[in-house]
Amino acid sequence: MTQTTLLAVNGTLMRGLELNPNLVNVGGTFVREDRTDAHYRVWSINDCHPGMLRVAEGGNHVALEVWALPLDAFATVLANEPAGLSIGKIKLEDGTEMLGVLAEPWLVEGQREITAYGGWRTYTGHHYNP
Repeated sequence: MTQTTLLAVNGTLMRGLELNPNLVNVGGTFVREDRTDAHYRVWSINDCHPGMLRVAEGGNHVALEVWALPLDAFATVLANEPAGLSIGKIKLEDGTEMLGVLAEPWLVEGQREITAYGGWRTYTGHHYNP
């Protein structure tokens, strides 16, 4: 039996987007759409992918997807993420926490803040239609 962990993703790893095959090809399975609690800010990193940080004040809810990922594939997914993205704990709207993709602070310096859009899909207009 393969052990899995839940991973919250908020950018190009989401269904139908550029890096989603990185999850699918290692056996990841989509669980649900969700949102963070209201303590996150998001930036567009050169319009290639988002960078999300948790903040004490001035944040908002951010749309994300929750995926079940085999533990033995976790390092493969992380190794294929763009530089400046890392794994940390993300607090969801319902108060639970899980692993998720966050930005290192240096990555968002000088980038366009897109927090008001509520997520990468809304900012880019790439809506998923299965």
